[in-house]
Amino acid sequence: MTFSSVADSSSVSAASSLLLLAQQTRDSARSLATLPTEQKNQALEAVADALEMAAPEILTANQVDCQAAKDAGISAALYARLKLDESKLKGAIVGVRDVAKLPDPVGEVQIHRELDQGLVLKRITCPLGVLGVIFEARPDAVVQISSLAIKSGNGVILKGGKEAIRSCEALVKAIRQGLSQAGIDPAVVQLLTTREETLELLKLDQYVDLIIPRGSNAFVRFVQQNTHIPVLGHADGVCHLYVDRAADVQKAVMIAVDAKTQYPAACNAIETLLVHRAIASEFLLEAVVALQMRKVELRGDDRTREILNIPAATEADWTTEYSDLVLSIKVVDSLEQAIAHINTYGSRHTEAIATEDLQTAATFMAQVDAAGVYHNCSTRFADGFRYGFGAEVGISTQKMPPRGPVGLEGLVTYKYHLTGDGHIAATYTGPKAKPFTHRDL
Repeated sequence: MTFSSVADSSSVSAASSLLLLAQQTRDSARSLATLPTEQKNQALEAVADALEMAAPEILTANQVDCQAAKDAGISAALYARLKLDESKLKGAIVGVRDVAKLPDPVGEVQIHRELDQGLVLKRITCPLGVLGVIFEARPDAVVQISSLAIKSGNGVILKGGKEAIRSCEALVKAIRQGLSQAGIDPAVVQLLTTREETLELLKLDQYVDLIIPRGSNAFVRFVQQNTHIPVLGHADGVCHLYVDRAADVQKAVMIAVDAKTQYPAACNAIETLLVHRAIASEFLLEAVVALQMRKVELRGDDRTREILNIPAATEADWTTEYSDLVLSIKVVDSLEQAIAHINTYGSRHTEAIATEDLQTAATFMAQVDAAGVYHNCSTRFADGFRYGFGAEVGISTQKMPPRGPVGLEGLVTYKYHLTGDGHIAATYTGPKAKPFTHRDL
């Protein structure tokens, strides 16, 4: 047997194995979809307990991952996402219990309408089926995504980055133990560990209903171009803060510092600061001190550099997601120019304005094309937990819903249930057609 035939055989075997795994996940998800709310909530509590019991094992696995990643020269931004310390793990476990407290998104009657006497229509929410979630670093995403999947009655196939493999394995092991203890088939949560499995996952449109990629722009584009499965997600987080001429300087400085430095590796951190020329000198001379105290590297356009002694920003800076303590600054002549810049260079993620002029704020929020538009607050609030969703599977920047942080409501679809008593369509057609009542019940 030649080397190529051995490789082909191995590939076929991997594909067959993944196909079986996907079938198991689909079957288990169908059972999960019919469970009452109380049983799903009990399962989430069991998962939280199992994660607490396994915390030492999980943290040790993450330390090994972090050391290996550091030895391999991982970027500072990716390392920040990879690191799972005791505080972050505790927060993730709290998130599991928060999801259990949320209303069940499954079985909600959205429409209840009599079409005619004895002919009743309902539109009822139901799970999507099986989610395929592919992400880089961020092992805590395993916990968030799994808890949302369980509560919404969906199966999930997870694929973490190679840098987080030990962390993900430890987390999924604990989650599956919790599910088993609650009497739920652990096959509803699966973990893939190789790049080859990622490629095969994208082909499983018969078994996987939604792909959620969380990673670099190039990675998300690759996923979108290599699957027939619907894809939900965002490629970049190029977010802006516009400081208007009517801004409160102290308030705007505080917002800018938080939006850039509170967690610079996050996709909702600002990458560009736009400042109205009428307030540019006053604001920038104060902001530069606060930003540089936090070791932010500043770059600016020509007018910014007339005020601050900083390196020049290039055209590429306006489209770059630094995910680090780097910030580009541009002075603009008007609100309209700021909006045009954001709509040209932004990634439709989250955009903010600092101003005390309510009409200016309203115009900004109406005309900026983004999933989140904020007035006088940090872009760092763009988060499922902070929105009260318990957690999120990701943030979507697409125009069609779900948009923004995607929690439980983004993981369900609906069915139309129609119940009659021998009703036939012919009764309602032709010259003697019987009229519909169309009465909401």
